[in-house]
Amino acid sequence: MSGFSSYWLGLREPADNLARDAGLVAALADALPDRQAVAVVDLGCGTGSNLRALAPHLPPRQAWTLIDHDPVLLAAARETLAAWADQAEAEGEDLVLDKGGKRLRVTFASLDLAAEPARALDSAPDLITAAALFDLVSRDWLDRFVAAVAAAAATFYTALSYDGTETWHPPHPADAAMQAAFLGHQGGDKGFGAALGPGATAALAEAFSRHGYVVRTAASPWHLGPDQGDLIGLLKAGKAQAVRETGLVHSDHVEEWEAARGAPGTTVVIGHADLLAQLASAGREHPP
Repeated sequence: MSGFSSYWLGLREPADNLARDAGLVAALADALPDRQAVAVVDLGCGTGSNLRALAPHLPPRQAWTLIDHDPVLLAAARETLAAWADQAEAEGEDLVLDKGGKRLRVTFASLDLAAEPARALDSAPDLITAAALFDLVSRDWLDRFVAAVAAAAATFYTALSYDGTETWHPPHPADAAMQAAFLGHQGGDKGFGAALGPGATAALAEAFSRHGYVVRTAASPWHLGPDQGDLIGLLKAGKAQAVRETGLVHSDHVEEWEAARGAPGTTVVIGHADLLAQLASAGREHPP
């Protein structure tokens, strides 16, 4: 799996937080009723943004296992979470956080998810979550992963899977060609085999439904304006580079498009989707 910098993850976190569908987050909280404690596994955790977004909505005592293949990002997650908390202390390799009346014990684990998706669930979590991950994985990997989640009878929530839609303003003559080439690039191998790209949310919904889960989805688009120029700058540069790698758009047109997207006043809506999957049956019993 290709890496992501802590700078990029930090830049996108405010946009992610605004985009997450509040209704699905509330439904996730309702899926864990009357509990004082919950065990959570966060896949591809980056610097811990998913924990920061979800912790306020979960029970008072939380045990998080943050999993990433990149030890640099795990170290950044530890530092960022300690600064975010009202109080933080190390207990062995774990980090114990107090935040807004919640107590969180956080364990950090380096794991190659591409090779061993089921190992991420060894701790028998109540909730398995991720953000901006599943558009990178293959259908075969996703099917094996969903089977492991179902075997654990866990609730599953993911946010911000790219859905393949983008609306840039002002329009540019190369928009359609750039988007078609970019979507082709999205289907390349990102470390898990041929990536699902924009098809990830539909594939997740179908796979969880086969395993007896009730699935809900919601749109979670980014709406980026001039005040998010740094993020737009990284997006347009990344898209231009991906399109260059395909060779499907003439280099002059790519350069023109990229230059136009760096102009003041540029705005863009980037489509994403969130998904919550919960077993239709009562599932496991948990102690309070």
